[in-house]
Amino acid sequence: MRSNKDHGLVFNIQRYSIHDGPGIRTIVFLQGCPLRCPWCCNPESQGSVRPVTWVKNGKEETISKWMTVAEVLTEIEKDEIFYRTSGGGVTLSGGECLLQADFAASILKNCKQLGISTAIETTGAMPVTEIEKVLPYTDNVMFDLKIMNPVRAKQVIGDEVSQVKASFETALKTVNVRVTPRIPLIPGYTTSTSNLQLIADYVHKVGVHEVHILPFHQYGSQKYDYLSRNYELKDTALLTETQVNNIHQFFENERIKTIVSGLE
Repeated sequence: MRSNKDHGLVFNIQRYSIHDGPGIRTIVFLQGCPLRCPWCCNPESQGSVRPVTWVKNGKEETISKWMTVAEVLTEIEKDEIFYRTSGGGVTLSGGECLLQADFAASILKNCKQLGISTAIETTGAMPVTEIEKVLPYTDNVMFDLKIMNPVRAKQVIGDEVSQVKASFETALKTVNVRVTPRIPLIPGYTTSTSNLQLIADYVHKVGVHEVHILPFHQYGSQKYDYLSRNYELKDTALLTETQVNNIHQFFENERIKTIVSGLE
């Protein structure tokens, strides 16, 4: 089976989230991601759009499921009352939701028809044609900016910075879409002064004046054991409060409003 506008592969649906967009939200995690970030907190999503199994507590489990748009909407509508009272809605995440852009667009379009606010979390790591499919039905784009040096991005995570920039700038130009650049702060990968400066210079260039910074965490580390994969960052220390504050101050000094997320 292949993902299309009518059905796609989902590996999780998380209800009552308050960290992935405004208000109370339902997060639909779509299977598949073209990147190989060593710090990924959803390693089960990496690779092509295919069912994935892991071994948890001695039992093999399939953690992805083919679903129709209607089935996904049934789950989303269960919490409609909370969306309306909190200003929330649905967020498509992953993986990389643009890897199933036709399916994602169908979900978002149906949500908009129901009056439900929509958002996506994306790395922009796909041809610009894919984000163009979802933007007409998207209210909020939470866009990760990671390694901005093209050679290092390709080498470390398999990212094409030119595609990231094209997708980001396309979202910025789309009417009635709010774009929030987010910077995961990964020691040894994204936190160098040179990388932070590249990000600051880029957001200035495209007229953006606010970023969200997301300090490194170890929340998904156990998943690597379930997948029998080595977690390269298992000995990486969390950033101290001082280190986070210094990065916050760096962007503030660049005249970029900076919001720290993920320290709750």
